[in-house]
Amino acid sequence: MQNALIAGILVSIACGVIGSLIVINKMTFIAGGVAHGAYGGIGIAFFLGASPLFGAAGFAVAIGLLIAFISGQNRDRIDSVIGAIWAFGMAIGIIFVDLSPGYNADLMSYLFGSILAVSNEDLVFMGILDIVFVIFALLFYTQICAFCFDSEFAKLRGVNVSFLYYLMSALIALCVVSTIRVVGLILVIALLSIPPYIAEKFSPNLATMMILSAILSAVFISFGLMLSYYFDLTSGAAIIAVATVVFFVVEFFKKRG
Repeated sequence: MQNALIAGILVSIACGVIGSLIVINKMTFIAGGVAHGAYGGIGIAFFLGASPLFGAAGFAVAIGLLIAFISGQNRDRIDSVIGAIWAFGMAIGIIFVDLSPGYNADLMSYLFGSILAVSNEDLVFMGILDIVFVIFALLFYTQICAFCFDSEFAKLRGVNVSFLYYLMSALIALCVVSTIRVVGLILVIALLSIPPYIAEKFSPNLATMMILSAILSAVFISFGLMLSYYFDLTSGAAIIAVATVVFFVVEFFKKRG
């Protein structure tokens, strides 16, 4: 339980920083393709007897950079490309799991999340990534704002838009991997998009949006974890259910207002 609470805080920071960039830049589908494609890395890692977390990280970053390259060349058909990569990653993962000797029940936690099974190794991985995300946001904040709200203007001001896009794609991939252990790759997109979407409605700038999104993520994870503990529910599903209910409540009152 202690590891679960720490993991919730660490993932909240990641969701606040990177999730906000996903929502602002309308990259939710890209993040979804990376999340499901990362299953290929998990399957390969199981087959080789390596750490599934690091296998997913390597595979996800490769997919993220591939999607960034293809979308940079032709954005018109990017949805079809992402769909193909999505399916390919899942297929490769399933094939390698089938080829792996025996059956590892821990595999299910990567699909549906198991925050109570988070290890110390996972916490270290999440903590390192959070440091990377925060440093990225602090160092490139001005360039990020210019890129997010007007990429053409950012290019005219001397911002290396291509480099920033590739870097963001790689960090999104790593953020997806760090979040998988909490809610699973099937539900990861909801956690990366719902808190930032809600935060955006109450934020005057990107920095405030990131902070508020991190706070909302922490609240959703903590409350969902509490529900899963008392009612013996799957933690990932409980967390997303809480986030979704708040999402619809905010939408309802915003429209009435």
